[in-house]
Amino acid sequence: MEITAAEALVRCLELEGVELVFGYPGGAILPVYDALYSAKKIKHVLTRHEQGAAHAASGYARATGRVGVCMATSGPGATNLVTGIANAYMDSIPLVCITGQVPTVQVGTDAFQEVDITGITMPIVKHNYLVKDPEQLPSIMKKAFHIATTGRPGPVLIDLPRDVQEKKIKFNYPEKLHLPGYKPTYKGHPSQVANAAKLIRESRRPVIYAGGGVINSGASGELLEFAEKISAPVVNTLMGLGSIPGDHPLSLGMLGLHGARYANLAVSSCDLLVAVGARFDDRVTGKLEAFAPQANVIHIDIDPAEIGKNVITRLPIVGDTKTVLRALLEKVEPKENQEWLEQVEKWKKEYPLTYNKDGGFKPQCVVEKIYQYTKGQVVVSTDVGQHQMWAVQYFKFNRPRGLITSGGLGCMGFGLPGAIGAQIGRPDETVVLISGDGSFQMTMTELATTAEQNLPLKIFILNNRRLGMVRQLQEFYCDKRYMAVDFQFIPDFAALAGIYGMRGYTVTTEQQLVDILPEIFDRPGGVIVNCLIDEEENVMPMVLAGRGIDESI
Repeated sequence: MEITAAEALVRCLELEGVELVFGYPGGAILPVYDALYSAKKIKHVLTRHEQGAAHAASGYARATGRVGVCMATSGPGATNLVTGIANAYMDSIPLVCITGQVPTVQVGTDAFQEVDITGITMPIVKHNYLVKDPEQLPSIMKKAFHIATTGRPGPVLIDLPRDVQEKKIKFNYPEKLHLPGYKPTYKGHPSQVANAAKLIRESRRPVIYAGGGVINSGASGELLEFAEKISAPVVNTLMGLGSIPGDHPLSLGMLGLHGARYANLAVSSCDLLVAVGARFDDRVTGKLEAFAPQANVIHIDIDPAEIGKNVITRLPIVGDTKTVLRALLEKVEPKENQEWLEQVEKWKKEYPLTYNKDGGFKPQCVVEKIYQYTKGQVVVSTDVGQHQMWAVQYFKFNRPRGLITSGGLGCMGFGLPGAIGAQIGRPDETVVLISGDGSFQMTMTELATTAEQNLPLKIFILNNRRLGMVRQLQEFYCDKRYMAVDFQFIPDFAALAGIYGMRGYTVTTEQQLVDILPEIFDRPGGVIVNCLIDEEENVMPMVLAGRGIDESI
């Protein structure tokens, strides 16, 4: 029996175990949506913008570890996905993105709603396909899911001309794949593992630098066992937070530009830095020449392109972090490093994360109170800006996939759709969105999606009525010449909540916040809390441009 390629695509999704698709329909992808009409195993979530679909699929993938799937039509529909695709690519998030395209005879003619989306997305995907032969679609779908989820995860895009979608084929989903040019290395080289164990044994001041690769590979248990066995403090990238419990004695939290001073000092003073699933991003390293100047570097990563890219590596190990850590655990001997741990503990007491509680309502206080009330047992989504840094500084993430945020791309507007994807992916958990007034306004149309899906999101907006992070940068780098950062109009976010069937609150003091937290978290339903915070508060510590991370102010 023959079926259309569009029907074949839906069947492929079902065979891959896809239960959820985020999307926005249009003419060029109409046959696929027509096929979805009859799909019994797949739920479609209609977002209010294609960017929201990509971000929600990303939030779902980050929260569950499964592939996020999003769809859009050709032209503007496809280009509206681009920011979300780039965001997923930078953070190594597995997505399969499906776009409609004009009929094959019109490709290249500047037809209505035609763009070369495979050309546009080539730098921001692991791979993409323009499907010209409908018979190849099942094989391409199988390859797309395999590529998105194996090796270093990432997005894959499939572009489907409308006439290809409508052609009939004999459906045959391949059981095996032949991808001769794609063979990720999972097992670390035994001699390199042995050499790493030797360096660890000889070290006196080791530090483990753990990134998002630990979470992607499900290696959090191995990381904790490894850290405890060699008595090494652990610093995290933004994407690596939660890979070790934030309240563990060996956890130093985030390092880098806005990292804790004690974390930065530990890295700057260590004699061995074991990087696990991290890429030495510039927000982490600061001035490269001053980064971990006394350390031998062991770099464990599944992507060989990352090793030696930014920081000179003494000992590279290409492989899956979970697999390599297991191998290392068999080779390393228990260590104590008592003197080193005492020094680190002294730094933690000397340079604690703190803030001046005088003056207005402090944003750090909001995050602290949320953490204290929930005991950290929530999933936190954030946007990007000052609020993101306050969130990761003052909320201790004690489990992997508890933080849903935009890392490498730093994408404002990610938070709300990201929270939507996370809440749908983990319906039995409480999802908290910590956003800023600037970021929230970028995608607040997705409140309609929240209402339509009846999602009980707990939304806290740290509202300083300006683009706070840009204002902070202008304070330090532009001699306080503030330009285009103050909003002349801000909507009443608490009143906005009522429009979408949520409860709304405006708080201006710590006591007001404390008083309403039980009502927010102990009652069902969605909430928006408009927190009117101190307008001049900055994110500290801060490493100024051109300085080493040990020079934070």
